[in-house]
Order: sequence, then C-alpha cells, then structure tokens
Amino acid sequence: MSGASVSLFSIVKSTVKNDLLVNDLLAVEEPLEIIVEYGSLDSRKSVNLAITMRTPGNDLELVSGFLATEQLVDQPDQIVSTRHCRSQTNQLQDNRVKVQLDPLKKFKPGASLRHFYINSSCGVCGKTSVDSVMASCQLTVPGQGPVVSGTIIRSLPSILRERQLIFNHTGGLHAACLFDQSGSPLWWREDVGRHNAVDKVLGACFSLKMWPLTDYILLVSGRISFELVQKALRAGIRFMVAVGAPSSLAVQLAKRADMTLLGFVSEQRFNIYNGAERILETLEV
Repeated sequence: MSGASVSLFSIVKSTVKNDLLVNDLLAVEEPLEIIVEYGSLDSRKSVNLAITMRTPGNDLELVSGFLATEQLVDQPDQIVSTRHCRSQTNQLQDNRVKVQLDPLKKFKPGASLRHFYINSSCGVCGKTSVDSVMASCQLTVPGQGPVVSGTIIRSLPSILRERQLIFNHTGGLHAACLFDQSGSPLWWREDVGRHNAVDKVLGACFSLKMWPLTDYILLVSGRISFELVQKALRAGIRFMVAVGAPSSLAVQLAKRADMTLLGFVSEQRFNIYNGAERILETLEV
C-alpha cells in the first residue's frame, strides 16, 4: 500500500444501533499536469498539454501511456525522458511531469494540443464530434489474437481482485490488468480513473517496447467505454474483457476492428459481444 495513494480521514460510521467515530482510508485523487518539451536542440519549446485527475503512483507510466494511446507518439524512443518537476510557484513536484521528446519527433501544438481538463472517467473530453472520434481510431490490428478457454476467462476477475491492494483498503479505485493467454497476470495498476488505470498498464508495456500487445488479454474492473476500446486497439489488443457492461459505441468499434469483447465477467458467467471465435467452450457460457 503506497502512502501517496491513500489518505487517513476521521469519519462517523452510522448504524441502526449507534454512531462511531473511526478512522478510514480513502483513495487519493490529485491533479497531474503533463508538460511536453519538443523541437530542435537549438529551439526547444515547452507546452502544458493536459491535466488529469489521478491517484498518485506510476505517474511516468501514466504519462507514457497517455501519449501513446492518444497517438502523440508512435515509438518509445520518441520519448527521451519523463520526470517529475516543480513549478515556480509550487515547491511540490509530485503533481507535474515533464516529457522530453526526441528533437526529430514532429510535434505540432496546433494539431496536438488539447486545452482541456481530462476527466478521470471520460476520455472523449476535448473531442469535437463523434465523427472525429471514430476517424481517429486505429482499426488495423496485426495478428489473430489469443484463443482463450471459458474457464480461464471466468478466473480473471478474482485474480485481479486479489491484487487490488489499495482497493482493499479504500473500495474507491478502478483497476486494469494485462494477462497472457494462460491467464497469468503480467501488469496491473489501480487508479481513481478507469482510463488512467489502463494508461498505466499500457504505458508500462509501451516503455518496454512490447507493443503491439496482440497476444494478450486486457481486463478492466468497471464498464467498457468507447475510449477504452480505442486505447486498447492503439496498443494492438484483440481481446478485452470487463466485469461491467460495454457501451453501444464500444461494441460497434470492437466489431469494426474484429476485437473480442466480453462483459459481466464473473466466476459463473460472461457475455460475448463480439469475437466468439476466440473463445473455447462457448456453449457452457
């Protein structure tokens, strides 16, 4: 349990019998400012790219994942460095990350800069229309994707749940986890934002030059929105599952991209919204 990720509060716990003053752990939510430094060596420029509300921890993975899934960088080598930095007015450096891009990486602030507050539960903020969102989606994903048994699929939520250490103390975080075809967990991250949890996992893999993640399974602890499918496709994922429901637009995009998409996954059941050919034992679902 990270001290930066939880905070102790005094609360009143009320029951039908009495009221008790107790200490309670809450998930920390703080803003993270992403600053990008770009341009040639003799004319470096800096721009405040975005602010997201997140749970502190794995910030550099979050930023790398955000840049990659938003298609602002294509290769890990285009990111020279990521580091926490201080502002002139605030000596606390935990909530600002500066990204230094390779001088050869073309970065056009007019086209890339999104002056908006990134809500931790909504990744479409700043997009001007549904058409522009759909047009930006990557639909060509290499490879066939994994073929997974129903038994393995039904085991995934409990495997992730066992690793949600901060959730165990607070009950207030989303999680994402990358599994291999055998159901073994490789990376898992927690955050107040569903998109941030996914970006942290995908950012870790991006930095390790593992993309495309064609042979892996991505599990999210909540519902599947269109933007989460978009991020997964950007990383090359063909198999995505959730303990909650997908949105209609998420299913539409999964069908267009030939992604296997499952919802309401539990030890007893799951729903197949697309890509049943990658699932064994489908008759027992």
